[in-house]
Amino acid sequence: MLKRALLLAAALTMPLAAAQAVPADTAAAVAAPGRPEAAVAMDAGRKPAEVLSFGGLQRGDRALDLFTGSGYFAEIMGRAVGPEGRVTAWQPANFLNERSVTGLNELKTRTPNVSWFAAPGDALTLPANAYDFAVINLNYHDTYWESTRFRFPRVDPAAFLATVFQSLKPGGSILVIDHVANAGGETRAVVEALHRIDPATVRADFERAGFEFVGSSDVLRNPADDHTKGVFDPAIRGNTDRFVYRFRRPRR
Repeated sequence: MLKRALLLAAALTMPLAAAQAVPADTAAAVAAPGRPEAAVAMDAGRKPAEVLSFGGLQRGDRALDLFTGSGYFAEIMGRAVGPEGRVTAWQPANFLNERSVTGLNELKTRTPNVSWFAAPGDALTLPANAYDFAVINLNYHDTYWESTRFRFPRVDPAAFLATVFQSLKPGGSILVIDHVANAGGETRAVVEALHRIDPATVRADFERAGFEFVGSSDVLRNPADDHTKGVFDPAIRGNTDRFVYRFRRPRR
């Protein structure tokens, strides 16, 4: 009798979010009608349902899409988290043009629980303890990139990650997908030449920022990519060898 009472008491004191956590139906979100043809065409190479499931996206999550681009992942997450969830997408201001602004505003119309904002790459600010989940798809390496031509400022990766870290709720996860670079070489030079990054550098950066490494997925690995070509080379574009890492802000 005492054992049953203790179990009941434990269940009653379980955090509500943990008791109600339901994995997001990412496959249904990807298959839903109404997504742009250009986005659907990227699904085979990006495997978004598998990637987001590995990341632990839940129904009702407050999610963050960093370097959103066309809003590819923001739209899928908006559908997957359901009407009780919300997605915030950030795009570096220098990457915006009339076409991209129109596309992101159309995304908001299709998926009303998605919002977006722009800020310079070196001036990102985010609210504290606001998000359950975040994703950076194919762009973390850009925190090591700078370009006068494209007006992309020099970013401090440590400062960027400190901003992201405090924005996640304790226990929140962040999914990082990027193009694999061979080990060795100065990171900024490798990024400038190839737009790739050594996975070991990414893991070290995130752990230094306080994140826990949860695990990795091989779903986007491609052994045919020898990592010597730039990611925009027609011979490999869209089929680069990519790592998928999941990190978590510690609960304490």
